[in-house]
Amino acid sequence: MLNLSVLLEDAARETPDREAVVFGDLRLSYSFIDSVANQVANLLRSRGIGHGDKVALSCPNLPYFPMVYFGALKAGAVVVPLNVLLKPREIAYHLTDSDAKALFCFEGTPELPLGESGYAGFQQAEGCEHFFLLPANPSAAESPIEGAELFWAALGDQPNTFDPVSTGPDDTAVIIYTSGTTGQPKGAELSHSNLLTNAMVSDTLFERTLHDTSLVTLPLFHIFGQTCVMNVGFYRRATLVFQPRFEPKEAIDLMVKEKVNIFAGVPTMYWGLLTDDTSEENIATIRENLRVAVSGGSALPMEVLKGIKKKFDVDVLEGYGLSETSPVASFNRPDRPAKPGSIGLPVWGVEMKLIDDDWNEIEGEGPGEIAIRGHNIMKGYYNRPEATAEAIRDGWFRTGDVARRDEDGYYYIIDRSKDMIIRGGYNVYPREIEEVLMTHPEVSLAAVVGVEHPSHGEEIKAFVIRTPEATITEDELIAWGKEQFANYKYPRIVEFRDELPMTATGKILKRELR
Repeated sequence: MLNLSVLLEDAARETPDREAVVFGDLRLSYSFIDSVANQVANLLRSRGIGHGDKVALSCPNLPYFPMVYFGALKAGAVVVPLNVLLKPREIAYHLTDSDAKALFCFEGTPELPLGESGYAGFQQAEGCEHFFLLPANPSAAESPIEGAELFWAALGDQPNTFDPVSTGPDDTAVIIYTSGTTGQPKGAELSHSNLLTNAMVSDTLFERTLHDTSLVTLPLFHIFGQTCVMNVGFYRRATLVFQPRFEPKEAIDLMVKEKVNIFAGVPTMYWGLLTDDTSEENIATIRENLRVAVSGGSALPMEVLKGIKKKFDVDVLEGYGLSETSPVASFNRPDRPAKPGSIGLPVWGVEMKLIDDDWNEIEGEGPGEIAIRGHNIMKGYYNRPEATAEAIRDGWFRTGDVARRDEDGYYYIIDRSKDMIIRGGYNVYPREIEEVLMTHPEVSLAAVVGVEHPSHGEEIKAFVIRTPEATITEDELIAWGKEQFANYKYPRIVEFRDELPMTATGKILKRELR
């Protein structure tokens, strides 16, 4: 037996009274989080949801997330985390594609009405039978959404003890949705062994203290935050300070107040911390406490790395990974010199190599596409054997990322062979955007690329050929896109063209558009 929920259970046994989660005025112990997770497991069992069933979770960084996440795992279910910015159409797709039986969804705010979007998506989905609303006000007596079942009421008198379902190491624990350039997002199946091993290996990458405190501002629905912050944090019995949405000034205040000594973020977060005009007193406190800073998601600009070192006197260590690799594949390890700009060396138990388009290994410096093999590789894409076979051969996973390698074996990302855009640490997949843009009656053809942006890394730009009688303006198409996509996905820049550069076979030359 191996169940990822042991991360929470073991911490609750050994340090029951230690603060596991801090959020606002709430300071919740490991025993409390574990207790509610047990109630969630009992709730799912009472609804006939168990081993192998899919349970979707749409929730920002709130105490609800680990309660539901580990509760579902205890029940033997598979957790399907959803990006909180998804719109109803997108939610319905994810629920249907994953065969989810239940959706736990946070109520949200007037600015981000997650509950309303979630319930609308739930109603459009096929086969999803249960909707549990996680209320903004835990003492709410009634659900603000008609038809939605209130979380705390559903828990009711469910017992707060539960014997975890006996899952095997290779059983799927989590399905993380990702995508290449071949259309709709695909669900990467990560096993209990994938995730537990990756958390344990990640834990070795920086020295632990008797009691660590981490700022949790990376979204937990993303594999980076999930493995490297929540799961590693629970493994080392740390206190996790939750910030639902990154805002530099608030992040700095939390780091000062809670004496945070571990911070993990994407480059735009470091850019925010660097450019925030905080007091010298706050800077001094952070310099005194902050011991570990980790960056991933996309390349960290060298000037930002140098600026953080100068401002907070901490080295930012860069790593690399993907949803399909649980995620950590390489890191600037503590037992070797760190090389700024590098994604480091493969972590324990993981191999990396450079390959060409035909899977042949490239010796020396390269460049070539990174391929990875090890304990961290996903089982495959859920219900997509052909896509799995394209991505994995003889245990090696091809990443689509082009890199070079120096004489010491350190890797450096230099390009992406896929057309994926990384905007503020979020993956955006052009074909999905293009297909929806072309449903607009005045759009004839669309090509989406990423263009350089000073704070987000990349911004989304759409090149559009309009229909002959079209009158739509750039601003109008941008506004329409905002209604169709999650906030991080819609194109902020639209350029109308009479024609697009193409090859002889009709393939759009995106490199020329870039």
